[in-house]
Amino acid sequence: MSKRVVIDPITRIEGHLRIEVELDANNVIEKAYASSTLFRGLEIIMKGRTPYDTGLLMQRICGVCTSSHYLCGTLAVENAINAQVPINAKYIRSLILTSLEMHDHIVHFYLLHGLDWVDVVSALSADPAKAAQEAMKWSKTPMAAGEGELRAVQEKVQGLVNTGKLGPFANAYWGNKTYAFTPEQNLIGLSHYFKALEVQRVGAEMMAIWGGKNPHPQSIVVGGVTCVRDMLDPARLQEFKQKFAHVAEFIERAYQADILMAASAFGKEPSVLGGCNISTFMCSESIQLNEETHLFTSGVIRNKDITKAEDVDLSLIAEDVTHSWYNADKPQHPYDGTTIPEHTPFIERDTLEGKRPTINEAGKYSWVKSPRYNGEPVEVGPLATIAVNYAKGNPYVVPVVNEFLKTTGLPAGALFTTLGRTAARMLHTLIIARNGLTTFESMVSNLNSDQTTYIEPTIDPAKEYKGVGVIEAPRGLLSHWIRIKDGLVENYQAVVPTTWNASPIDGNGKIAPYEASLVGLKLEDPTKPLEVLRVIHSFDPCMACSVHVMDYKGQSLSEFRIPAQAM
Repeated sequence: MSKRVVIDPITRIEGHLRIEVELDANNVIEKAYASSTLFRGLEIIMKGRTPYDTGLLMQRICGVCTSSHYLCGTLAVENAINAQVPINAKYIRSLILTSLEMHDHIVHFYLLHGLDWVDVVSALSADPAKAAQEAMKWSKTPMAAGEGELRAVQEKVQGLVNTGKLGPFANAYWGNKTYAFTPEQNLIGLSHYFKALEVQRVGAEMMAIWGGKNPHPQSIVVGGVTCVRDMLDPARLQEFKQKFAHVAEFIERAYQADILMAASAFGKEPSVLGGCNISTFMCSESIQLNEETHLFTSGVIRNKDITKAEDVDLSLIAEDVTHSWYNADKPQHPYDGTTIPEHTPFIERDTLEGKRPTINEAGKYSWVKSPRYNGEPVEVGPLATIAVNYAKGNPYVVPVVNEFLKTTGLPAGALFTTLGRTAARMLHTLIIARNGLTTFESMVSNLNSDQTTYIEPTIDPAKEYKGVGVIEAPRGLLSHWIRIKDGLVENYQAVVPTTWNASPIDGNGKIAPYEASLVGLKLEDPTKPLEVLRVIHSFDPCMACSVHVMDYKGQSLSEFRIPAQAM
């Protein structure tokens, strides 16, 4: 009889994520199920409201990828009513998105995902002098990796251990055999964990310069932006450049170095060399550099083929709810999508020693819908962006990817793994850090002849409208779809990155990236399912709560709490 492991809740930006896996006798995952257990219904809340409030309301979907839904919702309205937007406003919006991407990816790798790679307990036994020498292998100018700095970090964490209050490092999976860093490498990663706490604050301040605050900026409106005084203030312009340089330096000297180090150390660790069992990838155009050029272009690749890419056809998107807690008789295009809740309970599942509540994978088991592209599941996110743009020969992307592959000695196919997905997020961040100021310089140059930031839009109550906003958010392709009638929102649907990646089985029996990525994964110890978290974290869901594991007899084995501070 197969063993079932339940990890619940795994919290993320749209709510809570529950993972259930079935193991064979060798602890290899045979089946995996991803269930989002929190219903929110923000799409329903939008009905009957003025379209001008769309962005402000929809950004409350998430405070982590803050501004993404704000911008996307606003773009949907602008697309529907054919609103004109000044180029200065487009630049400001791109600078907000640039700030978000740099901030969010740093937070993800170090504060969400990092402890899946870095064994904190091992770092306490490291030799700081040897660790400082090790850091020189991965960067010519390492950051926060001098012998004295490393020793100070080690003493700080040892001080926590001595008090018995480990804070963010309590109740984790230290000692799991799939950790591959040496003690010295672990100490370097731990030092960068603490440094990232400082740097991410600066990244948030970058966004606040243009957005007014972070999270949930306030400066984007239908027709433009409202931060004209900041845009025209030389002091604010210089402040942004300084903060940008500060964050970019960390990306170059720490983030890049740590991923190179991980590629070497984990290059033969089986648990990170799979985890990519979906073969279609899709991304959106993103970050306007000048009037003609975006940093990243949109596209779709199939069969993991990075030699060719197709253009995205939005008409091919449909959402299936066969195994989702909604009612609909067939897959729906987002323009015609409905959000009708239909929750069904967990089932008491037989185990060797009794019954326990588990999801009913034969029925409905998640609040996430199942979006499909031409009937196929799709992975979205930085890996998709890098793969599509590499396939399209993007001159900003290809040299960076080639240099990474050359330095690590990895083949291009290694991108399609858990390790590759984690590396792709770093490469995405690095490309933005190296090119993001082009947007800034384009804006400054344009201000010499044009200071327009807003063009008043018009909505005719006698007309009906429909529109879509599409952006590349930190976790992947995000789209908002709106219908407007009598001057008010008639219908609204948001297809978010996690919807693509975490969706349940569809009506044709096809599984999505989260579930597919876990099939075939071997667990070293089912009571410490680090491998599952490492794979799921590589997609960048936000985690904060308890992780509870049950054995195949239905008995509690252990509880693992990942505190919010560690995320």
